[in-house]
Amino acid sequence: MGDFDFLVGTWTVANRRLEQRLLGCTDWEEFTSTSECRSLFGGAANIDEFTFPDGTQGLTLRLLDQQSKQWSLYWAASTAGTLLPPVIGGFSDGRGEFFGDDEHDGTPVRVRYIWSEITPTSARWEQAFSTDGEQTWETNWIMELTRRT
Repeated sequence: MGDFDFLVGTWTVANRRLEQRLLGCTDWEEFTSTSECRSLFGGAANIDEFTFPDGTQGLTLRLLDQQSKQWSLYWAASTAGTLLPPVIGGFSDGRGEFFGDDEHDGTPVRVRYIWSEITPTSARWEQAFSTDGEQTWETNWIMELTRRT
């Protein structure tokens, strides 16, 4: 059984996303999306697809490294059509933490994903960026998932 088995199914997603990242912005946009996730490789991988109100889509591909037991999570948006660099990590005590390096508008960032508050019918995901070696984090996107099926 895989760590992300809880995510398999269809979800309604309440999104809160900072209007501008890494600029001290405190204004959030809120919108609803849907997500559908399916398991692959007997739970050692999965893929989900998000559909946003403006018609764009995104997907996450998650792969478990069988030797290290660490997950690699890759995000792609339909507007770009490329996989972003992965965040890598795992779960402990019902909480998943994943870290990676990327760039936002030309600025190198450390990226953190956190999965928490996981129940059979709900879960929470958040993304944060750090530009100072993980001394401080700016949470810039929060998703509250509610199971549909």
